[in-house]
Amino acid sequence: MSENRPLILGEFSRRFDDRFRLSLPGEILESFKPKDGDCIIAKERSGCISLWDQTAWKEKLDARIQLIQQRIMLGDLEQQMPQLQMLGRLLSTRHRPIQLDGRGRLLMPEGFREFLKAETGGEVMIVGAAVCIEIWNPKKWISYIEGKMPKFRKLLTKLSG
Repeated sequence: MSENRPLILGEFSRRFDDRFRLSLPGEILESFKPKDGDCIIAKERSGCISLWDQTAWKEKLDARIQLIQQRIMLGDLEQQMPQLQMLGRLLSTRHRPIQLDGRGRLLMPEGFREFLKAETGGEVMIVGAAVCIEIWNPKKWISYIEGKMPKFRKLLTKLSG
């Protein structure tokens, strides 16, 4: 993390309202403070959408895209056209800018609702993922955490050692 920001941590259950708005917990919003509420919402893994500070996201993505464009101009990717097309498709549908309102709510865009399998009134898990906020389908979250929890101690030791 380039700035000296606190880790975004916590696990909370929330429900969508009838317009697919979602209120983020105040405890998570204390650590996640996007400038002017400008965020990026991204499809991460099956059943999980993440919320990023727009400035940080854009800097990282722009740098990577610039490298790919340079490689295209140099002819380095001519043999990888199917992978390049797949990257273009994923970039076209993976993320989009959104705005948090003044009350810490977001409106879940349509394509992202389907990816999350969200319904009005449906429950989601809001999880602090250190550098971003994740919004999980509850069944997918339980499955994910059950598989990862046995590796917790080893991961903590690796990252802190």
